[in-house]
Amino acid sequence: MIHTYKLNGYFIALDVCSGAVHILDEITYDVLNLLDKNMSENCPEAVIDALKQYSEEDIKSAYEEIYSLYKDGLLFSEDGYEPFAEMMGPAPIKSMCLNIAHDCNLRCGYCFASQGDFGHGRKLMTFETGKKAIDFLLENSGTRHNLELDFFGGEPLMNFEVVKQIVEYARSKEKEYNKNFRFTITTNGLLLNDSNIEYINKEMSNVVLSLDGRKEINDKLRFRADKTGCYDSIVPKYQKLVETRGDKDYYVRGTFTKYNLDFAEDVKHFHDLGFVHTSIEPVVLDENIEYSLTEDDLPRIFEEYERLAEYIIDLKKRGEPFNFFHFMIDLDQGPCAIKRLRGCSCGNEYVCITPDEDIYPCHQFVGDENFKMGNLSDGKIDMNMKTVFSKANIYSKESCKNCWARFYCSGGCNANNYQFNKDIHVPTNLTCELERKRVECAIMIKAALS
Repeated sequence: MIHTYKLNGYFIALDVCSGAVHILDEITYDVLNLLDKNMSENCPEAVIDALKQYSEEDIKSAYEEIYSLYKDGLLFSEDGYEPFAEMMGPAPIKSMCLNIAHDCNLRCGYCFASQGDFGHGRKLMTFETGKKAIDFLLENSGTRHNLELDFFGGEPLMNFEVVKQIVEYARSKEKEYNKNFRFTITTNGLLLNDSNIEYINKEMSNVVLSLDGRKEINDKLRFRADKTGCYDSIVPKYQKLVETRGDKDYYVRGTFTKYNLDFAEDVKHFHDLGFVHTSIEPVVLDENIEYSLTEDDLPRIFEEYERLAEYIIDLKKRGEPFNFFHFMIDLDQGPCAIKRLRGCSCGNEYVCITPDEDIYPCHQFVGDENFKMGNLSDGKIDMNMKTVFSKANIYSKESCKNCWARFYCSGGCNANNYQFNKDIHVPTNLTCELERKRVECAIMIKAALS
């Protein structure tokens, strides 16, 4: 399969199965678009007849170049990944999300977690539950040495003393089990202070800082229980955390809705504030909600991704460091075969634990009893459900099989698929269209900077 497109003055061809990317001149681009995988040594007469605007000699020269790439397996390559999908099955758990707080001091309008309590009442995880969760992970991680633990909510800083106790307990078990823990925390920033900033920068390998962008955008949907905004309070705290973080990972995570279809301005605002690792995610909700994105918004969103791509190219050419999560793409090696086929490991290598000790495939499934996989009280997990998630991949999802972006998207988010289509194997077209556009922009950025 070949995907060709024009963007920002570049003529780009992606050979889907090999991952090879070709930056072409216009004639070679036009010739390629008239070919299929059944190529022969000589240029077809139909191609010459269809491209009268070029000389026959130039057409044949372009064809020879394409044919050479074809012979080298860099165009119209065969899909050699499907056999790997058949090998997939349940695997040891390597990462865990701890919903340390089913409570929050914000009431974000678009919150998937029912403003922090996941629809089951406000509560905090105890240290005893946290210890059980660590023990469960250690016992179910097999021979994996590196383990990931995400502190999530709600707002984790509302239960920060327990966070610290759990970190200490996990560290105390590393030598005994020959494990290495890597911790991440996601915060809305309201409770950040000098003490917990110092601790986070010492113990957390990554920190996710929630901020939707410009003040007027952030405070429109990210507000406290009394409806007051949070921007003025959290931005200085984020800046202090980042300034003292050194070379450890972080990223500022925003969202965009119909209220800020000019979201490139919000990403630019992140840069103006001194943040260089960023993301801005589309909020996909019921289309009847006033600010929900719909397919009618796609042309405008595509324009904005292109504007953002051009902005990032300009920054990079000036030597300024800046990363936008969705435009970070590896065209040299990329992820392993399994990662290409099943990007999300939820319900298999990744699980989420609640304050009630319930086990779910990930934080976005929490509260849906249909996806409760077990409870820490007995340490057992639903292996049938684990098997279903382990085998969810681009070949088990009909709409993914023939999508040119499938090896970059890896089938999308299982939770979103279920939320909108009641089936983890059925992606939502809106999110698929957004992903395809982001991949096109990411490849174009590579072309512009190469």
